[in-house]
Amino acid sequence: MASASSMTAAVLRRHGGPDALEVREDWPLPEAGPGQVLVRVGASALNNTDIWTREGAYGLPGRPDAKAGWRGPLHFPRVQGGDIAGTVGAVGDGVPEAWVGRRVLVDPAFYADEREDAVPVGLLGSEADGGFATHVVVDAARLHDMSESPLSDEELAALPVAYGTAMGMLERARIGRGEGVLVTGASGGVGFALVQLAAARGARVLALTSGAKAEAVRDAGAEVTLSRDMDPADLHRELRAAAPGGLDAVADVAGGPWLERVLPALRDGARWVIAGAVAGPVVSFDLRRLYLHNLSLIGSSMHTPAHFEALAELARTGALRPRIAARYRLADIHAAQDAFRRGSVIGKISIVP
Repeated sequence: MASASSMTAAVLRRHGGPDALEVREDWPLPEAGPGQVLVRVGASALNNTDIWTREGAYGLPGRPDAKAGWRGPLHFPRVQGGDIAGTVGAVGDGVPEAWVGRRVLVDPAFYADEREDAVPVGLLGSEADGGFATHVVVDAARLHDMSESPLSDEELAALPVAYGTAMGMLERARIGRGEGVLVTGASGGVGFALVQLAAARGARVLALTSGAKAEAVRDAGAEVTLSRDMDPADLHRELRAAAPGGLDAVADVAGGPWLERVLPALRDGARWVIAGAVAGPVVSFDLRRLYLHNLSLIGSSMHTPAHFEALAELARTGALRPRIAARYRLADIHAAQDAFRRGSVIGKISIVP
């Protein structure tokens, strides 16, 4: 049982499978230092980083020796969870007392510097303890005030990693109103966020997904859904019919063969932004297609501070409402991660203390 100086946390003790993760009710309660706040976690959510980081010792497909955090070695013990929403419970020196009691959304990224366009170099739950606990200490600079937001803590906690990554992709590729954009992996966490966010900014969304999940993707804002299982010739025909003048952009979270297959469907001057490689990290394509048609290939990893502030503003106004697919208690986090790995749900899996 947690005491006044302890808390409940899901603690990763080493690389390995589910046996390496234990829920502890006697984990030391952290204290807010200078410039920091203690957040009472209202909700957190699962991301693929919370799965592949845990799988380090027994490996990913083709990577039996992988032992990494988000950008480098993972240090133990570690409390994972980059998605955090909750209430400020205490503040450290230099932080106004007025923050105490406010509902907040936490930016999970560590940045290379303090510029608004700074690139991320780390992540809560990987390079520092995250939100799979009843409390977490974070820098006050990470806080975004959600006192006026109509979204629940669970809906807010669905946003940081997946929707932050999606926002970064759309901003870096300058995808705007009236443009035709193809989203790959559209039923996954980032893909589903891309569909919602791109539709919200007035883009015409084409989505590549499985047939069973197409209806949910259309409900999220996709105008056209295409089966990822169709023959490449049929895919080309469907893309020409849906975008006769060529695609303005592709927001890709899959990688693999899709680059080579879809690149010819882009109009001159179009953009391809990529933030994932679940379908394969090594690709081949004709470089002449890239330079002769003035195409842009853009790598995008998470978000900048400016991107996250734009996302937070959508949350404050309720202009964006993420889909919560399932809810688990922190004590049942093993079952939640098993559900995530099966990939049968559309939307975010929420973890509540």
